[in-house]
Amino acid sequence: MNRDIRSVEDLLRMPDGLFVDQPDESLDAWLRDGPLQGGRALELGCGPGRNARRLAEAGYEVDAVDRSPTAIAWAAERGTGVRFHQADIFAMDLPHQTYDLVYDSGCLHHLAPHRRISYLALLDRHLKPGGHFGVACFAADTGDPGSGTEVPDAQLYRDRGLHGGLAYTPDELRRLFDGYAEVELRPMRAATGLFGVPFLLAGLFRKD
Repeated sequence: MNRDIRSVEDLLRMPDGLFVDQPDESLDAWLRDGPLQGGRALELGCGPGRNARRLAEAGYEVDAVDRSPTAIAWAAERGTGVRFHQADIFAMDLPHQTYDLVYDSGCLHHLAPHRRISYLALLDRHLKPGGHFGVACFAADTGDPGSGTEVPDAQLYRDRGLHGGLAYTPDELRRLFDGYAEVELRPMRAATGLFGVPFLLAGLFRKD
């Protein structure tokens, strides 16, 4: 058995097709069937750009941000019609102040609890009135070993770590984003040719 992947660089040397490089099924559904109608989009923690590319294909003008220079270099090679930015999401210099959509697949659940304050401020600053915020994050109560920790916030500080990522219940997400109107909140679904795993929650909210 070969366990050779120890870094992002090792992953990038793998042949195409051995890793997931498809957009989230929830994002794809909202673009095909729902309220996402184009405009300007900001993706937080874009990684290799799989969701940013889908947004660009749907007609969005996309700014995609990730703090990893390797991920951004890879994304820029593969992404057409997307502006990729290597930056911390809390210290980014963007070409636009506000966006019709802010999308996050996997960033929120890796933030320490106190960073939620900065996260909410970021949304308030960059999301237009009437705009949408989409998120995919670890779901609590799934029993899946791939999901995140359900350790209480205070314990995380005592442990001095995030245990691989924080799991949220639907009600916890509703409380966190109670200043936004809920459009849809559900587990991800498996879908052929798309990324969908049941231990992630998919939420879409609107800024009224």
